[in-house]
Amino acid sequence: MTDVAAKAGVSRALVSIVFRGRPGASQETRDRVLRVADEIGYRPDSAARLLARGRSRTLGVVLTVHQPFQADLVEGIYPEAERLGYDVLLSAHAPGRDEGKVVEALLSHRCEALILLGPASDPDRLDALGHRTVAVSVGRHLPGVHVDSVHTAETKGVRQAIGHLVELGHRRIAHVDGGRDPGSAERRRAYRAAMRRHGLAEEIRVIPGAHTEQAGVDAGRLLVAEAERSGRTALPTAILAGNDRCAMGLLITFARAGVEVPDEVSVVGYDDSHLSHLMPIGLTTVRQDAALMAEHAVRFAVERLENPDLEPREAVLDPKLVVRGSSGVPRVG
Repeated sequence: MTDVAAKAGVSRALVSIVFRGRPGASQETRDRVLRVADEIGYRPDSAARLLARGRSRTLGVVLTVHQPFQADLVEGIYPEAERLGYDVLLSAHAPGRDEGKVVEALLSHRCEALILLGPASDPDRLDALGHRTVAVSVGRHLPGVHVDSVHTAETKGVRQAIGHLVELGHRRIAHVDGGRDPGSAERRRAYRAAMRRHGLAEEIRVIPGAHTEQAGVDAGRLLVAEAERSGRTALPTAILAGNDRCAMGLLITFARAGVEVPDEVSVVGYDDSHLSHLMPIGLTTVRQDAALMAEHAVRFAVERLENPDLEPREAVLDPKLVVRGSSGVPRVG
């Protein structure tokens, strides 16, 4: 504003009056100030204005790189935040940059609230964060922790997937789990429960994994090696993957080994991320409504900013099985 004032031949205070639309400057002066501002490329710093009032109206989003479903969530966060008058600042954690660093970086940029996509921190740290600032967890159930949370009913989703496979005639249904990744424990428990519910307790098999393509590749190689030693009938006839990325790794490995999907092995993912639409064979998967989850997360954050005394809230959304080409009737039961 000092540069504009000097070139327009007026005081800085008068420039401020013009930019704020306040009375006190003639139309001629207003036109001259705005013309000069345009000539020198001046743009009002809305962030600085908000900070001067003690607000940034910025939501920080903590995400993980290489997670397609989290990219889908971010797509939903932006329009809802903008609708409510908030900006969004993203920061990612990756090997060498843990979640704690990401949180501190966003808070140092004056984010008023944090939306954590699949937070990996332990519950005690998340509870401490929730008492320190407004925080919303997306994709992870956190009972007893002082943060709002939005997640899918994991048990329902897994039950739908196992029910679909059993209805097709599958009995030997394995699960490549997500290790310690968010949602994995719930999906693992739900898989065991669903198998027992269908009288298939003896067929339960959990293969340790993670929510990555490599985990799917490793699990696929293990199963193919077993089949090579004992015959193709040693393969499970269906696999529930921890997420779509893991399912992709399985599909890649089976394709390379000549294992036909779904004729020899059906594969079911979890998330229905945009990745599931890009695979050579359409992936049967459990859909989490990313747009709706994002809307809930933003609203929870904004509502708590307006009313900090709210008790922690939880939104549990219903999943939906989406059947595509990767699941079918088994050749053998």
